[in-house]
Amino acid sequence: MHILLVVFQAIATIIVCCILQISPNFNLRTAKKWAPVNILLCGKIFTGMASLQHTNSVPMIWVFKSVATIITAFGDCVIYGAPVELLVIVALIVMLAGAVIAARNEVEVTHVCLFWMLVNCVFTSGYVLYLKYVTKNVRLSKFDMVFYNNVLNSLFLFPVSVMNGEFKTFMSTPVLHSVGYAVKNGLAGFVGFFLNLSSLNCIAQTGPTTYAVIGSLNKVPIALMGYYIFDAKISEETRTFISISLLGGILYIVAKLRPLNLPVGMNDLIGYPRLV
Repeated sequence: MHILLVVFQAIATIIVCCILQISPNFNLRTAKKWAPVNILLCGKIFTGMASLQHTNSVPMIWVFKSVATIITAFGDCVIYGAPVELLVIVALIVMLAGAVIAARNEVEVTHVCLFWMLVNCVFTSGYVLYLKYVTKNVRLSKFDMVFYNNVLNSLFLFPVSVMNGEFKTFMSTPVLHSVGYAVKNGLAGFVGFFLNLSSLNCIAQTGPTTYAVIGSLNKVPIALMGYYIFDAKISEETRTFISISLLGGILYIVAKLRPLNLPVGMNDLIGYPRLV
């Protein structure tokens, strides 16, 4: 019940907003401006699920996630005029190469899977790029953005969960009606509030490219936590991906945090440039 779980967690996040008294009065005009974010997010979720139905190759998914990051960087440059330094290009290529090397033994992919993965790349990049636009042009606080984001998510995704039978499955499964299940979803929504808040602040203060790179790199701690917490095995492909992705991430950080090319002493006066 992947979609219904997202709905439950969105509702829990809305409740957190109301408890903290940071939810605004719902404004339809503002909701219309924010709605494309949720439409693109829904497209990202649906195309991602469609691609997973046609492949079991996690390394191949990593490859296309890296492709989506490169598309986002290109869109960031074209739409927002973000500078793309040579070292940033090298870092993105290294990250893509890591995913390709990890998938070297799993190059077989059907045309249907390839189609859905490419469409997922478009939705993923479109979501990040439009999110940057809306955080700059819609006059809302970050807390209000979290509220609108989760209200619209629940409104868009709940009908889908009804149509695909997930809600019926939930209603007909008594074990899912327990207090423990509700508490776990509430906890996920509580964490989701801070996840939404940090994501919106990240893309507002940095840019789509940095946001996408961080999104790619978060697979590294997830894999490591899965190994240590759940005793999950890390395959050779995963180790390769982790190692090379970390190298690409380090190169990207170096590219973004290195001092400006100014006369000696000036960098100490102005500090380092903000991530863009």
